[in-house]
Formats: sequence, C-alpha cells, structure tokens
Amino acid sequence: MLPVPPGLPSDAPSDPLVETTLESQLAYDGVFFQVLRDRVRCADGHVGVREFIHHPGAVMIIAMPDQHTVLLERQFRYALGRSFIEMPAGKLEGGEPPLACAQRELIEETGYRAARWDHLGAFHNAIGYSDEKIEVYLARELDYVGTSTEAGEVLEVFSAPWRSLLEWTRTGIVSDVKTIVGVHWLEHFLAGGAGASDAADAAMGR
Repeated sequence: MLPVPPGLPSDAPSDPLVETTLESQLAYDGVFFQVLRDRVRCADGHVGVREFIHHPGAVMIIAMPDQHTVLLERQFRYALGRSFIEMPAGKLEGGEPPLACAQRELIEETGYRAARWDHLGAFHNAIGYSDEKIEVYLARELDYVGTSTEAGEVLEVFSAPWRSLLEWTRTGIVSDVKTIVGVHWLEHFLAGGAGASDAADAAMGR
C-alpha cells in the first residue's frame, strides 16, 4: 500500500490536483516514441496545454558477475553528443513482460545470461514530460553465451567494482540517472534490504 500524499485525506475519493483531459492530439509519431499535445482542465479551472512523450516503458539490469562487480556499458548518446557509462537497459517491445525484456536485453547487449533474477523496484525518470517507467532487475549467476546487438547499437561492455561506481556518481563520471538509481538500490539490497517497494514499506513502519 502506498503512503497517502501530503494534504490528501486517506478517505478522499480522488486526487484534488488531478487535471482532466479535454482533447488529445498526436503531435509526433516516431519510431521510438510518440509526442502527445493535450488540452487539459486544471484543478483551478484553467484550461492549458500539456505536451509529453508517450514511452512504451523500459527495464534496467544490474548485472553482477560476482559479489563485488557490475557489468557496465559505454554508449554514445546523440542528443548530448558524447558517450556515457550506463547499466544495461532497453525498452519494452509490443506488450513484452518486463522480466522477459530484461532477460533479452542482458543477452543482446552484454552476452550474458543470468540464472537468478530479483526485481528491485521501478521509477519514473522524467515525470515533467514523459510517462516512461523503468523497471529495475538484479541479475546474478551469470553465464556468457555471446552478444547479439542490433545494427547501429555500438557498445563497449566492461566490469567495475560497484563501490567504484558509487564514487563515480558522486564525482560526475557517471551522470545517467537510471544508473545512479540502480547502484544506490544495489547498495541498499546488499546491505540487507530488499526491493525498493519493501524499503518504502519499512520507512512507513509496515
């Protein structure tokens, strides 16, 4: 059960801040995502426009060859014009279950198959302009079976101590938000915690 947001009574029938869709228009239909331009009525009665990216959803994999290291990728990101260090990740395809997507992406991008999977939680990484949700999985007991990346998907795969990755997030060597979330959730998990949802329940005293 999620905690009640501040200012919202526990027996409230709906969110008093909700915005009502009056009209929805497809502004852009791309290969990777869609952009919608909607007219909405705000909680104070004002009518405004909301533009946002509709995303199919994604997964990220924290892959551990052993208890001290994680698999990472260096990949060029065109929008920012440089390469980034990231954890393996990928988008859902055609209603694909998140775990199946994670298993597929791990093999395609790194060449490893995992025998042990744990779901650590999920997060929304760009709530101001996208409905994207990223599911996070921990993959262990790895076995190398060979990569099968798509044409145009050029990656450098390497391993590093996960504690070093923590430091890289603090110094700016790693600035990818999903990887920052992932390594901190991993730290919590290895410290004896469970998934993110369990951590939230513990914080609420449940």
